[in-house]
Amino acid sequence: MIGPIPVEEGGAFFDLSARLKLRVSGEDRLRFLNGQLTNDVRKASESNAIEASILNAKGKMDGHVFIVAETESFLLDADPELRESLQARLDRYIIADDVQIADVTDELSIFHLLSRSLPSLENSYRITSANRFAVAGWDIWILGKARDDVLAQLSKEFSFCDCDCAEILRLEQGIPRWGRELTPEIIPVEANLEARAIDYEKGCYIGQETISRMKMSGQQNKRLCGLVPVPDSLLSPGMRLFATTDVGKDVGWITSAGQSSRLRKNIALGYVKRGFNSIGSKLEVAPDAAATRHQVEIVDLPFK
Repeated sequence: MIGPIPVEEGGAFFDLSARLKLRVSGEDRLRFLNGQLTNDVRKASESNAIEASILNAKGKMDGHVFIVAETESFLLDADPELRESLQARLDRYIIADDVQIADVTDELSIFHLLSRSLPSLENSYRITSANRFAVAGWDIWILGKARDDVLAQLSKEFSFCDCDCAEILRLEQGIPRWGRELTPEIIPVEANLEARAIDYEKGCYIGQETISRMKMSGQQNKRLCGLVPVPDSLLSPGMRLFATTDVGKDVGWITSAGQSSRLRKNIALGYVKRGFNSIGSKLEVAPDAAATRHQVEIVDLPFK
């Protein structure tokens, strides 16, 4: 694992090859996907990836994906945990559409690069702009058999960021992850995905009614927040958050936590209920209601 990554400088790459990859083809692919995804698929191109959520009828998350266009298809990639469920979820809504969905996870690999400029690779590979860590980056799509070659080329010029390193970086940037902040109980607006993954001008899609209603009301039952302990103490996923003004009231929970060497402090992400999630608010945290509590403060994201 490499040391802290100055995000503004870039110069690091990530191996995302384990992610689920689906190729969606057929004459009706654009119309079909726009009826399933929260973002406008027309914004995805061969040189630019976009981010979107896939919802159920109640507006809660069935998946979270990145989409890039090919000449006659779209490529979707998602967290590996979704390999057993996401294709089946999409297939369920293919009625009379000319749409085919193929799992190409084992055929393709993805590297993601944080760098101001395009990498200089010996062969021609699909390179697209993608914002995966709240900072501009590049996705490099390759055939699986070329993975070791591209890994060697990138390693000559850039530092490799392994899974632990990537986890701390996404925490610092306040990026939600499937299985942690993103689950079937979460509405994407609650996870701060509104600006990146939702298009309010596009046509109808499954779950749109809930999303539109939340925009009109301006209210969310809970919101993903940045949390720091006061004073420094160890935070961990699953810890409960309690109000200091209403003693004993459970107002949320921690989803992810880790030690940032760049920031020199323990940081965490967690959901906090409406009325208790203002920046600067103090809460109490403990494994459960009966345990000794410590204080945490809600801070703006990304962490500084």
